[in-house]
Amino acid sequence: MNLSAFAQFGLSEPVLQALERKGFEEPTPIQSLAIPRMLQPGANLLARARTGTGKTAAFGLPLVNMLATPGEKVRALILVPTRELAIQVADEISSFAGGGFPRIATVYGGASMGEQLRRLSRGVDIVVGTPGRVIDHIQRKTLDLGGLEWLVLDEADEMLDMGFVEDIEYVLKEANPQRRVLLFSATMPKVIQIIARKYLGDFEIVEDNTNPVQAGLTDQIWLEVRLRDKLEALCRIVDSEDEFYGLVFCHTKVETDSVARALSERGYAAEALHGDVSQDMRERILGRFRERKSLILVATDVAARGIDVERLTHVVNFNLPFDPESYTHRIGRTGRAGHKGTAITFVTPEEYRRLFALKKASGDGLRKGAVPTIGAVIQAKRSRILLRTAEAARDVLGLDLPLPGKELDEEDAVASPADPDVGLAEGSEDEAMPDTDLAPVAAAALPGPNLEEDALAAVVAASIDHSTPRPPLAPLEGKAARHTKAFYDLADEILTALSPRDAVAALAAAAFSGDLDPRKYGEVREVSVDSAGTARLYIGLGKRDGVWPRDIAEAVKKLTGLPDRMVDLIEVLENFSFATVPFEAAEKAIQEARRQRGAPFVKIAVPKGNGPPRKGPYGGRSDRSDRPQGGRTPGSKPPYRPGPKKPYRS
Repeated sequence: MNLSAFAQFGLSEPVLQALERKGFEEPTPIQSLAIPRMLQPGANLLARARTGTGKTAAFGLPLVNMLATPGEKVRALILVPTRELAIQVADEISSFAGGGFPRIATVYGGASMGEQLRRLSRGVDIVVGTPGRVIDHIQRKTLDLGGLEWLVLDEADEMLDMGFVEDIEYVLKEANPQRRVLLFSATMPKVIQIIARKYLGDFEIVEDNTNPVQAGLTDQIWLEVRLRDKLEALCRIVDSEDEFYGLVFCHTKVETDSVARALSERGYAAEALHGDVSQDMRERILGRFRERKSLILVATDVAARGIDVERLTHVVNFNLPFDPESYTHRIGRTGRAGHKGTAITFVTPEEYRRLFALKKASGDGLRKGAVPTIGAVIQAKRSRILLRTAEAARDVLGLDLPLPGKELDEEDAVASPADPDVGLAEGSEDEAMPDTDLAPVAAAALPGPNLEEDALAAVVAASIDHSTPRPPLAPLEGKAARHTKAFYDLADEILTALSPRDAVAALAAAAFSGDLDPRKYGEVREVSVDSAGTARLYIGLGKRDGVWPRDIAEAVKKLTGLPDRMVDLIEVLENFSFATVPFEAAEKAIQEARRQRGAPFVKIAVPKGNGPPRKGPYGGRSDRSDRPQGGRTPGSKPPYRPGPKKPYRS
């Protein structure tokens, strides 16, 4: 493996060996910009790079390289917006380290304060934490930043959007004035530049202007599904695939258990994995999953850290990820090593506005799909039954019966991830086999509840049209011959009591009872236009520009092509205006405003107060437990803030 580019940065041999173990080959653009600058004395750094471009390694590798010798005080602090990202960053940096140094600790809300205190008291070199819990430790005098050499703000724009601006300023004031600051952000809003000018002094700006990282071999689909229909949609997706071997991500432990239990009750080989699962049980669950004794692993983000399973066919986001970083890491678990994969994300009407962030992270890779219809699912199952029948005839009975192809009507095609095609005949990777005697069944209609009987009757009808039976491929001998003879003896006994048509139907019903019954599936309601999600647009025109509601309506209609009735709740203020439009129209408005010369600035409005959450599971701050502890009630004035607490931006 060629690591010459990393070696030229001046990284130590142990770090290079860690990179080789992890499979690194070439640095990403942001790594090439940040690593050499961090390894040399210089100014503070303001780095802009999109999510999924290797930012953690961009600052983690130099820190591991420079802090290999332990110090008396904390030497580096990395601030992140969420507890999940804190764990992820700490794990990634630990993977670059060897010999136990540098020593790393995570501090975030929701975890045992006692355990964090014990860890800090033993001495650490790098602390990774969320702003609220870091401030708690500073005020408890359990985190001393007097000897800090490095302060890293990861996902800075996300932290500011989530209301952490005052917390960041507080930490900057408390840190050693001689520290170097690295600020990583996917965007460069004005507030970041203000903070940089105020606290960073001399700083250098570096930008990764390459195209967004694409998921490569991963087909990314988002499906609009009502909350109550998610489980039904998941079952249809699993059943429509020839092979489903994947991860299903949920937000909470309770939901993880609930989804896994519901899948198991429906007959799927599914198990749950979350933070309450003991280490011993975790290893057993992962062992069964790797051996494919279970095919669906329902997990939380934190519990899924470190899972390395080859050839996953699917990743399903049962819940919309809170941030683009989580989305990128989730879908990156499939579509690896030259094997194609599918990532499916369920989006409820209430979550449409958060879909913008995911689209930004995935570039042009995320497209809209549709939940498979019951007819498409049944058709896929029928084709697999026909294939298994043909395989048994060939492999067990020795009949020269080609494997059937599969045909789907266009209107029944599964619009989700991968069409449930049966596959190609053995030995041919480029062409499907021609139609066989079983092929007409694959294209047959699916009427009424007696689907097994209708389908297998067609199989019998196709088979008895032969004037002569197909000869065996080769004579069978020994145990194989006796084994095959037993099936023919059984067939003779059954046919003495039943007609061929009834005999095949009865055997098929015994083997595939319920598989072809549409009553197994519940309803998945379509999201109507009236109930579809809407988005609140911010338009950079206001009263000072001489505009009225009619002008705003015309501007929005020009950008979106919507009729008057679809542009609603127009509000014109002094410097800007608001208007509500359907979600997909909002996305088009933003794109057209960027493209058209002279168009006003347009973006999704970020609600304050009790508006829908934009980031994080608890609205404003993404980590509920990051909120200050110890008798400070919501709305009270923290001692380190100069004035009343402003409303969190959701």
